[in-house]
Amino acid sequence: MSVLDSLNPQQKEAVKYFDGPSLIVAGPGSGKTRVLTHKIAYLIKERGVSPFEILGITFTNKAANEIKERVGNLMGASTRVPWLGTFHSMCARILRKEASLLGISPNYVIYDTDDQKSLIKHIAKDLDIPPRTNLSVALSSISSAKNELVTFEDYEKYAYGPFQKDVARIYREYQKRLHQSNALDFDDLIFKTIELFSLNEGLRDTYSRRFKYILIDEYQDTNHAQYVISKLLAKNHNNICAVGDMSQAIYSFRGADFRNILNFQRDYPAAKIFNLAQNYRSTKTIIDAAKNIIKHNDNHIDLDLWTQNDKGDLISLYEAEDEKEESLYIGFNIIDKVLKGSSSYKDFAVLYRTNAQSRSVEEQFIRLGIPYKLIGGIKFYSRKEIKDALSFLRVIQNPKDSVSWERIINTPPRGVGKKSVDDLSKSGWDLSLIEQKTRLPIKGLIRNKDAMPVVELLDKILDVSGYNEYLNDGTEEGLYRLENLKELKSVASQFLTLEDFLENVSLVEALDVPTTNNDRSISTDKDTVTLMTLHSAKGLEFKEVFIIGMEEGLLPHSKSLFAKEDIEEERRLCYVGITRAKEKIHLTYTRSRLYLGSMNSNIVSRFVSEIPGEYIRFNTKSGMQTIHMDKGLEKYLDNLEDSRDFNL
Repeated sequence: MSVLDSLNPQQKEAVKYFDGPSLIVAGPGSGKTRVLTHKIAYLIKERGVSPFEILGITFTNKAANEIKERVGNLMGASTRVPWLGTFHSMCARILRKEASLLGISPNYVIYDTDDQKSLIKHIAKDLDIPPRTNLSVALSSISSAKNELVTFEDYEKYAYGPFQKDVARIYREYQKRLHQSNALDFDDLIFKTIELFSLNEGLRDTYSRRFKYILIDEYQDTNHAQYVISKLLAKNHNNICAVGDMSQAIYSFRGADFRNILNFQRDYPAAKIFNLAQNYRSTKTIIDAAKNIIKHNDNHIDLDLWTQNDKGDLISLYEAEDEKEESLYIGFNIIDKVLKGSSSYKDFAVLYRTNAQSRSVEEQFIRLGIPYKLIGGIKFYSRKEIKDALSFLRVIQNPKDSVSWERIINTPPRGVGKKSVDDLSKSGWDLSLIEQKTRLPIKGLIRNKDAMPVVELLDKILDVSGYNEYLNDGTEEGLYRLENLKELKSVASQFLTLEDFLENVSLVEALDVPTTNNDRSISTDKDTVTLMTLHSAKGLEFKEVFIIGMEEGLLPHSKSLFAKEDIEEERRLCYVGITRAKEKIHLTYTRSRLYLGSMNSNIVSRFVSEIPGEYIRFNTKSGMQTIHMDKGLEKYLDNLEDSRDFNL
């Protein structure tokens, strides 16, 4: 049986072509991984290519392992598989053999993020780098420079202003100490391999001749360094097959450059283009809605996506009063279908633009007894910055709370060592002694806690403790953590007293436990609704998908509203979200939303208006009330431990 037999005509043509450069434009749900695995098997089994002459590059180890497993299934377990892995693992493997040509011992170590931060901290101290220079941002700047193949010498030439000049000094010393320690950081793996090939054309030609066939997955997600290493390896033969989809290019914040896929034909004028336009995942309604959105982008590779699947349900569009009603709409829909046996919890996904949006959904799911899991994130009340902020508030409410004091006494770091903590503990957490050792003005906050709104109290303690400044380090992670704290303020603003607020948080945390009680959950622990950001959803699929916060300022995000290129990436993000669904899409927006500590009234997202009305059914509140009155759901709600009224 030929490895081509199970492929559609377009997939078959893409698999069979191997003599020269090719670009496979693979739409969502079009069998991209299938084509990659069958192409490798075809080269080995039917064209007689040695597995050692094939290089397959993916963006995750998980994807590489999946391809290896599928190739093994096609070829037999005894077949040797090609080099398959990420750009970084490929380069690490090359450097283990060749690094001595750069004066690096092959037994080099790879520094992780903690190692890097520790090294940068020592360098800053030794170089007398002023406190104004945020070291996390400096490290991020060095990483970005390496991904753009900017050496420390070039960085020094073009450094402008005090910050960049400080980074330039750090960058030079950082590379010097890495070399002294026979160490590389993650970015160095590609950076140094490119340096190796640039200085040693003979070696580059050796690897180019060895890897006669190069296959690169998710080509639209490559950064500049990855693009350059790909061109260097393909230089001798141009047998490079890039697989990707411009419409799913959503990672510019990580340094990905979608122009790499747009310019593929410029780089390889003889390239053959194959379009995988047949979608096997979604209904006709979902595909047509997604196509109507993405066609508004100018930076776009045309792909007439289509499917033989049924037309399916119309897209549900729901306008909620606020984020609580939005979350109840989701919860009632899920429980109703699970109780009726038409779906399991694992069939559903809730997607959102920012991590902070999960808070309202999580709270309602906990109260409704809906089991859920977060992908690429931590449950809201388990996030470090939330637990830290709550600990600050708990010691204001109860100055004898030893557990909370131990958590925050040296957060952010203020030079309180173990002996000082022991002394404070023995003193019964004496406030005068705390202020003396930490310079944390806590007495006034404790004295005035009842005269101050809870949200103002939270603002004060985060400010005077230095915690806001501590998180505001210019990194993406710091930004996300600050957004989560702002979302905690959204919760705090709903309570009149600190005691009531902390009690509410405790109740939510207490309810958030795995349940097997059939009155609350008719599923196993693994049968859970998935919550994740739209960025995390790429590559996944679900029977039914809810995309929440379809509002200007959320999707598209407020940061993207002033640049056409940014709006187009937000549109691609929406496209990715919609095409995750197999059978049903729900889009929700609110009239007003308490988000990041502020009440906002945003207009509905432009992306909703880009979907023709024939594909949308406006799901009214009266329809939701009908579900609420369903006897099965009514009985379910009555049996909840937290038996508050869930009326819409």
